[in-house]
Amino acid sequence: MATAAATSASEAEAEPKAGPTAEGEEDEVKAARTRRKVLSRAVAAATYKAMGPGWDQQEEGVSESDGDEEYAMASSAESSPGEYEWEYDEEEEKNQLEIERLEEQLSINVYDYNCHVDLIRLLRLEGELTKVRMARQKMSEIFPLTEELWLEWLHDEISMALDGLDREHVYDLFEKAVKDYICPNIWLEYGQYSVGGIGQKGGLEKVRSVFERALSSVGLHMTKGLAIWEAYREFESAIVEAARLEKVHSLFRRQLAIPLFDMEATFAEYEEWSEDPIPESVIQNYNKALQQLEKYKPYEEALLQAEAPRLAEYQAYIDFEMKIGDPARVQLIFERALVENCLVPDLWIRYSQYLDRQLKVKDLVLSVHNRAVRNCPWTVALWSRYLLAMERHGVDHQVISDSSKELEELRSAFARALEYLKQEVEERFNESGDPSCMIMQNWARIEARLCNNMQKARELWDSIMTKGNAKYANMWLEYYNLERAHGDTQHCRKALHRAVQCTSDYPEHVCEVLLTMERTEGTLEDWDIAVQKTETRLARVNEQRIKVAEKEAALAQQEEEKAEQRKRARAEKKALKKKKKTRGADKRKAEEDDEKEWGDDEEEQPSKRRKVEDSTPSAGEAQDREPEAGLLGKSVPVDVDPPSKQKERAAALKRDVPKVPHDSSKDSITVFVSNLPYSMSEPDVQLRPLFEACGEVAEIRPIFSNRGDFRGYCYVEFKEEKSALQALELDRKNVEGRPMFVSPCVDKSKNPDFKVFRYSTALEKHKLFVSGLPFSCTKEELEEICKAHGTVKDIRLVTNRAGKPKGLAYVEYESESQASQAVLKMDGMTVKENVIKVAISNPPQRKVPEKPEARRAPGGALVPRQIYGARGKGRTQLSLLPRALQRPGAPAAQAENGPAPRPAVTTSAATEAPKMSNADFAKLLLRK
Repeated sequence: MATAAATSASEAEAEPKAGPTAEGEEDEVKAARTRRKVLSRAVAAATYKAMGPGWDQQEEGVSESDGDEEYAMASSAESSPGEYEWEYDEEEEKNQLEIERLEEQLSINVYDYNCHVDLIRLLRLEGELTKVRMARQKMSEIFPLTEELWLEWLHDEISMALDGLDREHVYDLFEKAVKDYICPNIWLEYGQYSVGGIGQKGGLEKVRSVFERALSSVGLHMTKGLAIWEAYREFESAIVEAARLEKVHSLFRRQLAIPLFDMEATFAEYEEWSEDPIPESVIQNYNKALQQLEKYKPYEEALLQAEAPRLAEYQAYIDFEMKIGDPARVQLIFERALVENCLVPDLWIRYSQYLDRQLKVKDLVLSVHNRAVRNCPWTVALWSRYLLAMERHGVDHQVISDSSKELEELRSAFARALEYLKQEVEERFNESGDPSCMIMQNWARIEARLCNNMQKARELWDSIMTKGNAKYANMWLEYYNLERAHGDTQHCRKALHRAVQCTSDYPEHVCEVLLTMERTEGTLEDWDIAVQKTETRLARVNEQRIKVAEKEAALAQQEEEKAEQRKRARAEKKALKKKKKTRGADKRKAEEDDEKEWGDDEEEQPSKRRKVEDSTPSAGEAQDREPEAGLLGKSVPVDVDPPSKQKERAAALKRDVPKVPHDSSKDSITVFVSNLPYSMSEPDVQLRPLFEACGEVAEIRPIFSNRGDFRGYCYVEFKEEKSALQALELDRKNVEGRPMFVSPCVDKSKNPDFKVFRYSTALEKHKLFVSGLPFSCTKEELEEICKAHGTVKDIRLVTNRAGKPKGLAYVEYESESQASQAVLKMDGMTVKENVIKVAISNPPQRKVPEKPEARRAPGGALVPRQIYGARGKGRTQLSLLPRALQRPGAPAAQAENGPAPRPAVTTSAATEAPKMSNADFAKLLLRK
């Protein structure tokens, strides 16, 4: 059929040559070009259909008719060039300009991957079959091609294959395609295409060889291996041979022993196909494979649910396979992971390391190393491992060693690297890309050791020293060691003399090396010169160090003086504040004294009145006061409590509420709520609507202090346990500007192992810690910034207990690679005039506070906590005993120049006073 289509195409091409007129020559050329493109596509479609697995005459007839239709369309396009041709010509001209631009760009940079892809696409669109083949060939020599690019190339070549030579060319392309990546679809296409050549010599063996290789490569693939097995079985079933039955039996049994998706359907198909009962050994292998499938399913489902490149999921799958230790399955999962993560050097390193240490198969190991450096040519570790692998497996040394031409290329590469660092790094960023000049050091080492070119090595070291490295002793000693190994004594002495004059960090070390060399190899004159130079240099260095030390001491003294001034300023400010406070207290005391003078005519002074909690007059007293006001003709003031008294009365009412002991048997239906605002007047009333949304509330028990103040936490008891579980979702909900904490109610004394929810304090590579955020930044604004670098799973803004932002946040991404990319892009970003810092979440370890039991006195005995009270030693140690009850101690002893200082009365001494009754206190007051 393909031959017929090609013949019709050639006849159609011959028609316009009959007699083109001079006036319509340009139109005739355009029409011929249009016809040629349409016909090439017709040939491609017809030939591809001929390569299907059926190979029946009916399909060939359909394909020929399709080819005739295409040819008719081409003829009509030639005979009646319409308006669409002009539009097509404009588009063609545009594509030609783009093709020329891409070719020019590739001539400048042949490693532009996207440029290769765009050029192939445009050439294929224009029907330039020869050019598109050359473009694909060039790209495949530089880069490994993806499955999509290979399938597109193979389909185009299959459509143009007309004879046995073309078929061999397609076979060669398939062999190249299956080496780049593991691609089940390419293997399936390879097997189906090889079926088309079964009529040729050795065709049957070729088909079986292809399918067997496909099974060994992708037959273990959980999700895509089933198609290879089914295609192989269908092929064997279609062959009319006596031995085919045993071959199909063998394929069924081999497939059922491997864990694959949809195994049950394969087993049912085998039962239906087989005339004899299935052997017990096959059933046992099938059941064993089913059990293995259950172990693999979680990893396969994780891959199906995740989005590409799914590196974390593949890493977990690889770890699981390596624990099991099946080499074929380990190799398969590595290959599957590399299809989507071919640019991850660490994955290639791990794969090649496994092959080097476990399998040690020469062809396999070298093939993987070769693919690794093709995918990641910028990774030095991959190249070094590749070279070691070639040496390890005895590859011909001519393949590894460098010729003179390659040596020049190496020198040119070093020169380009230095030029790149100078132009792209130093001039653009004002920083050295190689501060230690490691590239130039390696270059000099190669010139000296491998090329015996010490002159070039010395020139390179002169350049290294002029880049600011002459002051470092280690650089001079590196150069000296190179001269000792490959140079002469004269240049060693010259290098050390220069080092003595230039080194500023460790000159003593350089001087010692110089003296050691002259002592062993120099003359007496050389020794004297070296001693003189080293002594002079060290004396100068000591003077400079003394000056630097004096300068640092002066700066330190200035800092101490500044700190002392700041300390005095704070003390003066504190004293002034205290003085103002004292004046205010004196002023208030004077006002109170004035009030007392005006109120002397009363029977009882206000300070000696008995304080009563409830001073509100009764109804009878209020009625008695009304006629007095009418008789005297002036109003009598009615006692109205100030707000503070009203607050005290409310607190007293709360204080009088009987305390209900907590019932631990109801912990399962109770939640503990904390971090509530202390200003809540009626917590039970205010919180009830919030928790009733979760279920019926039985009781809300707020906790008050001894003074009647709300302590900021309470217990909420529900009727049902599911309501309590639903209430836990209200954790961190904002209540009057503060995040409310809701946790399960658990008695820790009975359940010491219970752990409340705490955020992770370990390293989380998929989570970022963001600091320096403006306090006005909202969660939505931060999410808008972060989602540009990956899929954001959660964002948490850190707040204090009052709900105020602290300028910190945690951002959780879907994968580690997205988090790493976000760190590189967001670190140092400006958000609302604030420069933020972004890093991988790794909180520092908190110091465990010292337990009270571990506190000991210097003598070794435990120090009781009660000495300083329940909250430790306070700032003021006041004696609360009245002065009238304090007994004077022994008379003060006279010192040599005056009375000795009076010892302070301690609290423990005061507490030794005898207990006194109320009558004793009354006598003391009357005695005064």
